[in-house]
Amino acid sequence: MSTVLITGANRGIGLEFVRQYASDGAKVIAFAREPDRANELKELARKHSKIEVHKLDVSDFKTCAALGKTLAGEPIDILVNNAGYYGPKRQSADDMDFDGWACTFAVNTMGPLALAQALHENLKLGREKKLVTITSGMASTATTEGGYLAYRATKAAVNNVMRNLSVDWRKDGIIAVVVSPGWVRTDMGGQGAPLSPEQSVSGMRQVIAGLTPADSGKFLTWQGHERPW
Repeated sequence: MSTVLITGANRGIGLEFVRQYASDGAKVIAFAREPDRANELKELARKHSKIEVHKLDVSDFKTCAALGKTLAGEPIDILVNNAGYYGPKRQSADDMDFDGWACTFAVNTMGPLALAQALHENLKLGREKKLVTITSGMASTATTEGGYLAYRATKAAVNNVMRNLSVDWRKDGIIAVVVSPGWVRTDMGGQGAPLSPEQSVSGMRQVIAGLTPADSGKFLTWQGHERPW
């Protein structure tokens, strides 16, 4: 039985990851910023005894660091860094909410690294040793279309962080990748998006299941294709 840890598990893509992994019999450690208000997640946990629900704000780095002690000795096969923030309303080239950008950076870039560092030993204990950070196609510098500077910059930054981490942790057998979920019908993606959470997560899970050490450091789509940086 695999153990999968998922952040941002209260809705959208994160909730669907919980649903699908739990349905396949995995032990799921699900984190949400406000679990008391995560009604769908709590309902899933009532149906599946192997789902644990915990409180976590990934921008609270001290709490992230403490997880290493809380989960000491717990093997984690797959860590899904899913929690994310779309950023402030004002994030254009001509009008930037810099405080909002800093908050976005804390959630989208620093949080995933803080959590990965805290759970480094847990990943080393796992059988699969897979560190998956959910990024965005909007993070691609090569194919950018402008706009949403805070979001794009923080996702591009986490791509860089995980690319470098993959090199540093190769000695531990850890496979670190960033995966774009595609344009998904969530609160962030909007109802006009072409993909359902079920489609996106099903595709990403196939990609995750097939990861090998040769894939570590790659920027992948939900279908397993490499994206330009």
